[in-house]
Amino acid sequence: MMKTRPFILLLMLNVLPACGGQQSAGSVAQDTDPTDFVWVDEDTKEPGLTDVIYTPADSAKVVQLLKDAYQRKPEMTRMEYFGRQFLGVPYVAHTLETDPEKEQLAVNLQELDCTTFVETCAALSLCDQRDERSFEAYCKALTELRYKDGVRNGYASRLHYFMTWVKNNIEMGFLEDTSHDGYPFTAVKKLDLHYMSKHPELYKQLAEHPEWIKEVAEQENSVKGWEVNYVPKDLLNGSPQKLSDIKNGDIIGILTTKDGLDTTHLGIAVWKDGKLHLMNASSVYHKVVIDNNTFYNYMAKRKQNLGIALVRLKDNNQ
Repeated sequence: MMKTRPFILLLMLNVLPACGGQQSAGSVAQDTDPTDFVWVDEDTKEPGLTDVIYTPADSAKVVQLLKDAYQRKPEMTRMEYFGRQFLGVPYVAHTLETDPEKEQLAVNLQELDCTTFVETCAALSLCDQRDERSFEAYCKALTELRYKDGVRNGYASRLHYFMTWVKNNIEMGFLEDTSHDGYPFTAVKKLDLHYMSKHPELYKQLAEHPEWIKEVAEQENSVKGWEVNYVPKDLLNGSPQKLSDIKNGDIIGILTTKDGLDTTHLGIAVWKDGKLHLMNASSVYHKVVIDNNTFYNYMAKRKQNLGIALVRLKDNNQ
């Protein structure tokens, strides 16, 4: 049995469907600095914290954020509130890729990409909704959101695509689909996900464990043929009245024309001065921002972007 001790953690970085990027590698040296990663194993774990990688700064920040959430004004959604607490946090891709041999729960609030930003805000929102304010409760909520049926069972159990994440979390009762057949959801995308299974060489885990490709393909096929009603990007310049279906705090998935993928970026909807903006962990600004560009202008610059899929965190006591 491996004991908890200072160690070198190799961050095997791969391509994540939601945010894109190229495979690379780096390392984090462990010493006694309070921001060091902690590996919690069977002999030393707190109840409910098995194979969790985090830093003392992460656990302290989670508890503080949940404690301070009592200050949230009722008119501000939880997703927007928690999103704003991360403004300025550095953008770093692939922070979930810790050990290519073993899927551990990676908790990192010091560095965020578009996927972990949305997941972090959603997990904090669930904890606040449940009035559960411990780091253990946060890890439980994050696991429920990140993995199929809320169970971490290897790399293939992670919900790698936005739409498989959406499907599973709707089934789990955490999200609601706010789309419909009418305006502004005037376009439809039929899903055919296969990017990961067709390009396993881009993912270190799949390259080293081809036996996992079949399970990933099963996840892709779980939404095959799904028709997603979405808002085309040319409608995103509408007024709050015309786009009243889009609320502050809604989770946005930017749909792409790229073969085999559903989305290329995620974020949170924010209305500002009568215009829709995107709060996101931005690779352009290298940090979490509310983009100064209107979301319409943001999307117009990106030819592969089709429009946006929307889901909302269920929040019965907001």
